[in-house]
Formats: sequence, C-alpha cells, structure tokens
Amino acid sequence: MQAAGDERAPKGGVKANGDHEMVIASYNVHKCIGTDGRFDPGRIASVITELGADVVAIQEADKRFGRRSGLLDLKALERDAGLTLIPTSEEADGHGWHGNALFLRKGEVRDMRRLALPSAEPRGALVVDLDLPAGPLRLVAAHLGLLRRSRRWQVRSILDAIEQGPQVPILLVGDLNEWRPGRKSSLLELKPVFGPLSQNHFSFPSYFPFIALDRVIGSPGLVTAMQVHDSALAKVASDHLPLKATIDIAAALKEMRGHEELVLNEVGS
Repeated sequence: MQAAGDERAPKGGVKANGDHEMVIASYNVHKCIGTDGRFDPGRIASVITELGADVVAIQEADKRFGRRSGLLDLKALERDAGLTLIPTSEEADGHGWHGNALFLRKGEVRDMRRLALPSAEPRGALVVDLDLPAGPLRLVAAHLGLLRRSRRWQVRSILDAIEQGPQVPILLVGDLNEWRPGRKSSLLELKPVFGPLSQNHFSFPSYFPFIALDRVIGSPGLVTAMQVHDSALAKVASDHLPLKATIDIAAALKEMRGHEELVLNEVGS
C-alpha cells in the first residue's frame, strides 16, 4: 500500500530535541495477548519502556466484557518507563475508558472528558487537556469502530468535542481502524482541521505490517517526526506495533498565531 497524493507524514528519527519537543506514542496492546497466544503484561511493559515516550496512549488496556478491570502492569510501567497512569476509568480497578488508557511522564492534567462514541459496539475516546513541560496540548486518545459508517459518526463526535475549551494544539492518537486512503477514508473530515493524513506508517499485523491502522495526527506544525517501533519484542507482544512521534508544541502554537493573524488581516482588508 502506498500513501495517496499529499497524504505524507513527517520522516526522520523520533526523539525529543530539547525542552520544546516531546515523544508521544500509541499502542494497541491486544489485551496483553501476543501473537504467540500468550497473555503477558510484563512483555507489553517492556515494549512500552523501549519507546522512551513522554506520553503513551494505550488501546485494549482493559477486559472488554463484564467488569472492565485493567490488564496492564502499572508497577513495571512506573518503575521501568517512568510512566504514571492518568485516572480515566469508572472502575476502581480499571485502567482506561473503553480500553483507552493514558500514561504521562511529566506534566499535569488540566481537564479530562470521556466520550462515548456512537457505534453498534461499545467504543470510546478520551479528550485530555495537558499542561506539559513543552506547553499546552489537547490529546484525544481513541479506538474507532470496525464499520466505516460508525467511524464517520465517531470522527464527527471527536471534532465536536475538540472545539470545546481553550484554543491549543491538538493531537489525535490511537487505533483508528481505517486502511483506506484518500476519498474512501472515513477519516476524511479530519483533514480540514489537521491537514494531510498519514497513510504510510504500517503497524498491523505486527509480524508482517502492511496496514496503517494506528495513527498520530496533529495540528499543523505539531508532528515533526514519526515511526513504527518494530523491535523483535514488539513483533510478538501484540498484533499491533506501537507508533511513536516527536511533537513540537511551540511550533504548533506559532502556526496557530500565524493563522489567526492571517484571518484578522483578511477580515480587516
């Protein structure tokens, strides 16, 4: 599969270059069940540690049916990766909202909203406003549905949600379950807000990735580099590979200010 037209993503090594950049990651952990059929939260924690990320969004972090108890090894993630779980679950022993969990190395949570996404199956997203060392960020962590029509409804719900609150850079991450490029994509309505949508970072299936189900999509100027993490351990720990990206919040804020000045000039002319 090839990227279509202008749907190209930033290329280059993913690392934080100074205080103005941070590393963000997204990982569908498949309920900690690897491609070998083994349930192993410790193995998942080791892959997340390999990422070296400042913020990590996890999908399928909880049991799907019955009581939504968490499946991750929180102690290992805090000890080895320096990551702390952001409380989002409505269950005392849950790790996320509809399986979406968020981990943070440094920074504070200013606001957190749970979205129940429209679908024939239970789906959700988190909208979290963060005060990070690099600046303010609105992070949307989502796991969209399997049906194209449902994904289109879910995208509209997310777009409505991100308009609320102060104007800050926005990052949408997660397993968006969309493999179609261009006009066939259920994510097309995101393009006016985020710009070109990357379709060329293949993360599924982990043992032979050729589909770009997992995404990191940012406000203009926000995402500066992106790559799939394909270590030997990651290839067996889950059926998805993690996706990580470098973000530059200061650059995104500059883009936003430039856009606002352009609009004001057009109105005043």
